[in-house]
Amino acid sequence: MTLNFSKSPEGLLPAIIQDAFTQKVLMLGYMNQEAFEKTQTEKIVTFYSRSKKRLWTKGETSGNFLYVQDIKTDCDSDTILIKVQPKGVVCHTGADTCFAEENQNPLTFLEHLQKIIKERKQQIPETSYTASLFAKGINKIAQKVGEEAIELVIEAKDNNKNLFLGEAADLLFHYLVLLEAKNISLAEVIAVLQKRHQKK
Repeated sequence: MTLNFSKSPEGLLPAIIQDAFTQKVLMLGYMNQEAFEKTQTEKIVTFYSRSKKRLWTKGETSGNFLYVQDIKTDCDSDTILIKVQPKGVVCHTGADTCFAEENQNPLTFLEHLQKIIKERKQQIPETSYTASLFAKGINKIAQKVGEEAIELVIEAKDNNKNLFLGEAADLLFHYLVLLEAKNISLAEVIAVLQKRHQKK
């Protein structure tokens, strides 16, 4: 990974910090070569503080460290993107991010759930309900999706929001299991929806 620190008179490059799970941009800091190398080695984000004129590890006083998950550079080798797992809030104001946004994105949990379902399919733990579905085969999984769909339709006719949400969650879960059983990702299904949308 080559970075051109000489592009800046101070030898500093901007470092964009992004949550690896929610994909939210958390903050922007600056790094010199020493800060970048320290970050790479220790897997905890360290910046160069322009006000203190020294290296500054995010969280060194608050304990709210930024644990590195991945590092990328842009096409000009003068901007750094660091994907992290934050411990606690990021902004000194007490906010989740320095842009006054909540660091939440519930939809990214679907990706996490897909990974768990894939692991259950591969590892087949004895106590796993998901693994037991895979063991019963595609017909049982498809049948279960049908049953959950019917239960959701039934709840849709009533006005109990909690019961409806529960059945909707059950259907979505079993649908993801069916996709995994067919070796199809949710992204492939979304791609079909995107193509249909473009045609309209």
